[in-house]
Amino acid sequence: MNNFAIALHGGAGTITRQVMTPENEANYRKALETALMVGSGLLTAGKSALEAVEATVAWLEDCDLFNAGKGSVFTKAGKHEMDAAIMCGRTLAAGAVAGVRNVKNPVKLAHCILQNSDHVMLVYPGAEEFARKYHLGFEPDEYFYTQQRYEQWQEIRDSDIFMLDHTEDIPAPVQPPLPDNKEKKFGTVGAVALDKAGNLAAATSTGGMTNKKFNRIGDSPIIGSGTYANNATCAISCTGHGEYFMRAVVAYDISCLMEYKGLSLQEACKIVVNEKLVKLGGEGGLVAVDAKGNIALPFNSEGMYRACRVNQEPAFIGIYGD
Repeated sequence: MNNFAIALHGGAGTITRQVMTPENEANYRKALETALMVGSGLLTAGKSALEAVEATVAWLEDCDLFNAGKGSVFTKAGKHEMDAAIMCGRTLAAGAVAGVRNVKNPVKLAHCILQNSDHVMLVYPGAEEFARKYHLGFEPDEYFYTQQRYEQWQEIRDSDIFMLDHTEDIPAPVQPPLPDNKEKKFGTVGAVALDKAGNLAAATSTGGMTNKKFNRIGDSPIIGSGTYANNATCAISCTGHGEYFMRAVVAYDISCLMEYKGLSLQEACKIVVNEKLVKLGGEGGLVAVDAKGNIALPFNSEGMYRACRVNQEPAFIGIYGD
């Protein structure tokens, strides 16, 4: 098998042309294109899907446009708490990390857990002890500081409001909207890939919710909810309101619909994202690839930062839903 495919996302939500400046749109498109080149370049060279998704997500973590790694949002306590997961479709091995504060690339820590631990998920502070043992990169709090994220936190830090994303909107079911809200994005990054050997992999990383309390953890590091890969079916990375994705076990549900009901990737994604999640009240989307290299990029929000490429075909870069 010499085919490969890769898809990635940088978050979903109320992303419309009306509130996007040409400069911001150009910056997002360039970032998505560059991240895609990182992953597709590795796959072209014959590297594994696991290596490709890790490198792609690590690049997105280093880009402060997205709510992961360097661009992570602030918690209620003014800290950064990051989650990530990675999974190998060939072996079903997985690694996940939650609540880390100073690990530069949480997805690399998740991969290190997959490779070197008998456990699947580690949380702060033990996860950072593990990271130090394997000499992974750390950064001081200042590295994760961005002015935009700080200003968003300042607007709501003295309230019990929390943002489900890294922008300036609160969904009505959670809290009343803040003044002058324009857009809502669920801040997560992720990638899925099929390599030339026919193996699948998925990875996801996030900074979570602005002003979150009590060490809240979302779906991103939960295997089967926000991240999943199985060579028999598909690889999936999700983005959205994590509580709903956990309740619906979104990623695994899609895999099960394919494995046990014989549905195609597109059919399974439509049922879960556009029917089951909507019925629950959950908003968001995902990127997925199956064992044949078919790609699905479904979302039930107004937009999703997304990109994909199959073999040497032209890359697709998308932001809006129309």
